[in-house]
Amino acid sequence: MAHKYIFLATLGLATACSEVQQYQASPGEVAPSAPSLSQRYRLAAGDKVRITVFNEPDLSGEFQVAPDQTIAFPLIGHIDASGASADELAHRITARLAQGYLNNPIVTAEVSLFRPFYVLGEVNHPGEYPYTSSLTVLQAVAAAEGFTYRANKRVVLLKRANSGHEVAVEITSDLHVFPGDTVRIKERYF
Repeated sequence: MAHKYIFLATLGLATACSEVQQYQASPGEVAPSAPSLSQRYRLAAGDKVRITVFNEPDLSGEFQVAPDQTIAFPLIGHIDASGASADELAHRITARLAQGYLNNPIVTAEVSLFRPFYVLGEVNHPGEYPYTSSLTVLQAVAAAEGFTYRANKRVVLLKRANSGHEVAVEITSDLHVFPGDTVRIKERYF
């Protein structure tokens, strides 16, 4: 009789887990390291970019991408940063500065502060946290002071910054979080 209940409980667990996905990286997606992430990364509101204009200290500095996806830059005004990489932003600024402001401007740009990620649900301190390179889900949970006693420690609901929906994903040691992602820890059932 007891074996029948164990079998039914196992069957119910298997059915519940059938909706969980093993996270599959999209083509070209690897664990983000600081240089590769900065090169592939697409700017959005909340990011900070360090822009250097060679021999122009008054034009160099750190700039934040505004909610309208632009950067207010001296002399040339607002530059569209939406969806641009740091290199593309540098090229846009170079082109605008070359239109009568500077002769042969040399501009570099790098992301100095990525937009934050979010941890919600069954963690001890849910909220917004600063992104660091190569961040995993387990490190994100640790930043939120760990799981609560009710937390499901096997599955996470992950919403990527560029996605409109959450996906249930099995928690593994190499499941990475990217800037702007939302990690939601659900309550376990038993």
